[in-house]
Amino acid sequence: MTLTFLDWAIVAAYFVLSIGVGIRFTKKGGESLDQYFVAGRAVPWWLAGAAMIATTFAADTPLVVTGLVAAHGVAGNWLWWNMVMSGTLTVFLYARLWRRAKVMTDVEFAEIRYGGTPATFLRGFRALYLALPINLIILGWVTLAMVKILQISLGVDPVWAVGLCFVITVAYSAAAGMWAVLWTDLVQLVIKMAAVIVLAYFAVKKVGGIEPLKAGLASHFAPSTRRCRSSLLRAPSGCPPWRC
Repeated sequence: MTLTFLDWAIVAAYFVLSIGVGIRFTKKGGESLDQYFVAGRAVPWWLAGAAMIATTFAADTPLVVTGLVAAHGVAGNWLWWNMVMSGTLTVFLYARLWRRAKVMTDVEFAEIRYGGTPATFLRGFRALYLALPINLIILGWVTLAMVKILQISLGVDPVWAVGLCFVITVAYSAAAGMWAVLWTDLVQLVIKMAAVIVLAYFAVKKVGGIEPLKAGLASHFAPSTRRCRSSLLRAPSGCPPWRC
């Protein structure tokens, strides 16, 4: 795929927009620690909700969800749909308690909730556990997904592309803190949802409509499903399903 000047201009405009949002809120984010880290505890619900939704649209999410649906059908989404209860409790119950405690991090909450040597160990353990294995794994798979997307869509060197994305993201996040993150998330959500809707429209139109699309999916996946079911019927007791 050959990218035109217009294509590169759109990419550049996106980066300029992201940096512009960070610059716009630099003064507000620098007013205090509360403004920088928790947006003054005055974020409207629609902005917080949009940022939460946008966060779930990380580079890895479209690839994972597409693979789940292709392998297991729509029901494969229950791998992450099952988290709806914890998310609901967080928004409507724990968020209020967290706000009342006036803390910024869960490590800070542990500091005011517990005391003594065990509390010190807990804070240190959580800090190292979240910073090293958890965050490194998350950053690793998101970056890998971004590399794949950039290689296919832009055809550029992945190291330079990911490095550029990293520098720009760090720049606007560090410039204005949570305010920049929230508003860039909102802008990114609008862009992504618009792009997904347009892509879906042209993809369905390309195959001739919904009915041909459903027929094509049935013909592509049904044979493998039947083979898998037949193998399960013939398999001895205790044979794991994935062996089919």
